[in-house]
Amino acid sequence: MAGVPSWVERDFRAYLRCGILAHGLARACCSGCGYDFLVAFSCKGRGVCPSCNARRMVETAAHLVDQVLPPLPVRQWVLSVPKRIRPFLRHNPAIAGAVLHIFLRAIRTTLRQASPEAGPEAQIGTISFLHRFGSSLNAHFHFHVCVIDGVFYEATHLTASDWGELQDTVRHRVLRYFQRHGLLERHVTDDILTWQASGGFSIDASVHIAARDRAGLERLLRYCARPPFALERLEATGYGAPGGEHIVYRLPHPAPDGTTALSLTPLEFLERLALLIHPPRIHRHRYHGVLAPNAKLRYQVIALGRELGGVEESTSEQLDAQSITGSSDGAAPGRRTSSRWAALIARIYEVLPLVCPSCGGSMSFIAFITDPIPLRAILSYLDLPSRPPLLSPARAPPQTDFGFDQSSGFDPTDPEPIPKLEFDQSVPD
Repeated sequence: MAGVPSWVERDFRAYLRCGILAHGLARACCSGCGYDFLVAFSCKGRGVCPSCNARRMVETAAHLVDQVLPPLPVRQWVLSVPKRIRPFLRHNPAIAGAVLHIFLRAIRTTLRQASPEAGPEAQIGTISFLHRFGSSLNAHFHFHVCVIDGVFYEATHLTASDWGELQDTVRHRVLRYFQRHGLLERHVTDDILTWQASGGFSIDASVHIAARDRAGLERLLRYCARPPFALERLEATGYGAPGGEHIVYRLPHPAPDGTTALSLTPLEFLERLALLIHPPRIHRHRYHGVLAPNAKLRYQVIALGRELGGVEESTSEQLDAQSITGSSDGAAPGRRTSSRWAALIARIYEVLPLVCPSCGGSMSFIAFITDPIPLRAILSYLDLPSRPPLLSPARAPPQTDFGFDQSSGFDPTDPEPIPKLEFDQSVPD
């Protein structure tokens, strides 16, 4: 496996500490009956850890549904680009941002044309997700954009022909951008335009969520914010067998050649994951139009949407209050900066984790322990592993079977070897 960036190595190493009580824990206790349990610390990784990725996915979807998107129709737009230009997007965030900007401008023009009463200054509200992965552990940079289906509250009527014309517009504008900035030669862009069908560009906008379908909107946003792989599709086989252990990853859909699962060695699996980990200091989702952080109408659009839709305050706020008080009578806080751990657990599994299973009372965290001495004492008393699992040392480079003589038999006192062929190196007259 070739060298990887330092942030990829940090993500892998952090995952090896995630969820292990011996690295630190929090203790929750019931004030009524004294029932308690331990919670291990998480690594908060961005690409490897299934648990942290699932938490981030649910938290992102909950925040967008409860705090950002008004109860208006939402349509998902998906842009795929040719394989020839995907490496530019994966390695250069500025180029990826430029392609996304071209895509959003084309969507805005299409929605304005579909809204006859909309003026030239009408804006759209969008949230974009940059995906660096495909469904088969492959590097596939593409865009998912959730767009309020209209310009503010104007009704629109989009058809398949509308996004078919938009696909041609995006294709020509993106290739023109790559040619103008010297990323692709003219003959390469002309060759892409002659490819069959759309030249590798694909736009789909068939997924549409109704205004009051908040559960459907949250499912869509979870899909857009999903991690690069699903843990339930992974399986380790051949452990201890002569052929070695393999990682089997079941594909959600059969590949074009009929393949339904990938069989990878552990190193091949790690190499694929390393390509899918999101770089640091780059947002995984962004806000555009009236939903942008500095948009003048952002607050008014969100507030007006809630008034028009008649939707009550967020479900996660109610779950948050219930998880703290143990009942549904508590008032939700007026302003929340993030979803709490207990609210996310309740949102996923429909179980309130801070309600005592013994007496139904309220539980709270009473200690956060990171000091190794009391940590080992507590875990030993509970008959739990008090030390983290040992990590295997790094393997030596693989040995080749080509029979190269790698012995140190060179002697500088030996005469120069006589070449097998004689070359006439004299200068002709």
